[in-house]
Amino acid sequence: MKKILSTLGMASVVSLTLIATPVNAGKVVLKVPVWFPTSLPALGTSPAWIAKHVNAISGSDMKMKIYEPGKLVPPKEMLEAVSKRQVSAGYTTPGYNQGKLGKKGAIFSAVPFGPDAPEFLAWVYYGNGRALWQKTYDDAGFNVQSIPCGIIAPETSGWFSKEINSPADLKGLRMRFFGLGALVMEKLGVSTSQLPGGEIVPALQKGSIDATEFSMPAIDKRLGINKILKYNYFPGWHQPATLFDLIINKNIWNDVMNEGQRTIIELACRAVMTDALAMGEAMQFDTMKENAAAGTVNKYWSDEMLATFSSKWDEVVAEAIAEDPGFKEVWDDMQEFRANYAIWNEWAYLPRPGTSRD
Repeated sequence: MKKILSTLGMASVVSLTLIATPVNAGKVVLKVPVWFPTSLPALGTSPAWIAKHVNAISGSDMKMKIYEPGKLVPPKEMLEAVSKRQVSAGYTTPGYNQGKLGKKGAIFSAVPFGPDAPEFLAWVYYGNGRALWQKTYDDAGFNVQSIPCGIIAPETSGWFSKEINSPADLKGLRMRFFGLGALVMEKLGVSTSQLPGGEIVPALQKGSIDATEFSMPAIDKRLGINKILKYNYFPGWHQPATLFDLIINKNIWNDVMNEGQRTIIELACRAVMTDALAMGEAMQFDTMKENAAAGTVNKYWSDEMLATFSSKWDEVVAEAIAEDPGFKEVWDDMQEFRANYAIWNEWAYLPRPGTSRD
């Protein structure tokens, strides 16, 4: 804790120095469309938090304005719009752009059975993760600067109308599912779609989908998923942690913004990692209690089901490596880091307290 406070203190000193330092560039206005409504905790509040603090620190030199999903550009068109400088920036996560970045892009969002938040951040900031993240955008031809800019801890792994006791119970389901985890579910006979959050409940009500995952319990409750589906399954094997990024047009980043402005953005994005992670961890237990009192049945996947998900994930990885050398490059680097991190992880930590279940 002392180290964290010291780091935050240094960030404050740097920020104050930047305010006092004259800048050569003119005023920068960053118009930022976002993927998630700002009413959603952590997912949507993070870019609003960033804008608030960037604007406070920057004074009159730089302003950031957040636009709700679809107000400037449709979320699915955000990456191209930023790259072409139709908008200056955007707040997203690479997993929503698999069709443009390839499956390797989704690694920078969340990895099934992959790193939790501390390990993920260690790889991104002090391994090769961030450089590979930027390289993924560059290799795909997008003229954007990616700044890691938000994280949430584990999600739930699905809401269902019935208990799922074996892989056979999944076969034939139509389910909203995100990222690389969707490829696992498809191997088990699930038909997946990646609906935006606001379309999930209407799709459930119309019978277009049978089940869904979206995020943490507190976020899912904001959407009303708990009012439709009874069984909520844990743990979030598909998303042990999920990262987000702020993408800025590279010409704006390199040629319009000055070093002080770029540093403020970097500091704000690092700071929101702490805020989003803490917020997400702090608000789930009350929601889970409220859901349970209202009839939600929280379920933990059986060892058989977790082993099945893990086995199918191994198949997905093998296929992705065979299809794309770029996926192999990112995957091998992450796995090498994780193998070394395992030495520390094995010796440093107690078994996580409170995780025993009846």
